[in-house]
Amino acid sequence: MVGERGSSFRGKDSVASGLLRELRCSLSLNLDPNLTIALDELGLEPLTAVAFACPPVPTSASTTRATTSSPSLPPQSRIELQYLHDYAGISTSVRLTANPVVNFAAVLGSNVLSLGTSVSFDSKTSNFTKCNASISFSNADLIASLAMNNKGDSLTTSYYHIVNLVTKIAIGGEVTHSFSSNVNTITVGTQHMLDALTMLKARINNFGKASALIQHEWRPGSFFTVSGEVDTKSIDKSAMVGLALALKP
Repeated sequence: MVGERGSSFRGKDSVASGLLRELRCSLSLNLDPNLTIALDELGLEPLTAVAFACPPVPTSASTTRATTSSPSLPPQSRIELQYLHDYAGISTSVRLTANPVVNFAAVLGSNVLSLGTSVSFDSKTSNFTKCNASISFSNADLIASLAMNNKGDSLTTSYYHIVNLVTKIAIGGEVTHSFSSNVNTITVGTQHMLDALTMLKARINNFGKASALIQHEWRPGSFFTVSGEVDTKSIDKSAMVGLALALKP
């Protein structure tokens, strides 16, 4: 048996987390492969959504005997709660197991400034397996952010600036510091629009690893990409080339 309530926002005023105003909710119950009950257009604002997922269990004789003697839920079963507003969003989920992992994520802000965090707690070990936080600032031609990851072990700051809006020339940089190893990773990159359909990007870090790609939109929504990566300290051993094709019907 699967119970699920899904939702999506549609509207003009978006914020950094993509939370919009107009709301469309649906409630569906899938009791068996031949029966589906759905209720739609539950007009609620702001959105509070609850999802419950319980995948089907194999119905072999051994499984039936085990379920009869000791009923349990499949390990994929979980409960998720979401709350979305114009300037805030919260999502939390927990698996329906004896020692569940609880996930929590939240974002607060606007199109200009936003603050977010993501936390995971393992109730079996009573430890936080993930604890990240970030803050970002953006406007028409630049994006800057500061993030704390790996439970506070690494600090990353990044900057992206569009120099020319017509040719989409942009420069960017990222600096990551690991407190446990005391190692800094510095990456700089740039992009340039060769023509209306072709983009060139390149980047290099302080360890000598350089990569570049050229991407061509040969039809609307379909791209052909050629990319390469090389370790400048050992060019003859580590060079790699890749091809990618993305198609849109």
